[in-house]
Amino acid sequence: MSTEGFDGVFVETHNWGRSARFFQDLGFTLEFETDHNSGQLRNGDGPFVFIAEVPPNREPRVQLVLKVADADSFHPGGVDVVTPFEETHYGTREMTVRDPDGRVWSIQAPLKN
Repeated sequence: MSTEGFDGVFVETHNWGRSARFFQDLGFTLEFETDHNSGQLRNGDGPFVFIAEVPPNREPRVQLVLKVADADSFHPGGVDVVTPFEETHYGTREMTVRDPDGRVWSIQAPLKN
């Protein structure tokens, strides 16, 4: 089994409100907002954008997330696995891998019912 393309983009920010308005001004719709300065937006059928506020002393990052249908059936071959699939606090299973240039990528799968 291979990846199915991009599932989403995680964006860290120093100001949740301004970042959310920025994406809304670009045509994204707010799907949900959390009670800790984060939330998810989407534009059409494309990948989600999840924005999370981080402290001012932390450099905001952006992380692209690839998706797979089933974590148990996904075997990345010769890819450098940084962390195997683990359940997340936001209801998915996530794995991280490293590309040849040292960048870390997230791969996300739904939890099994």
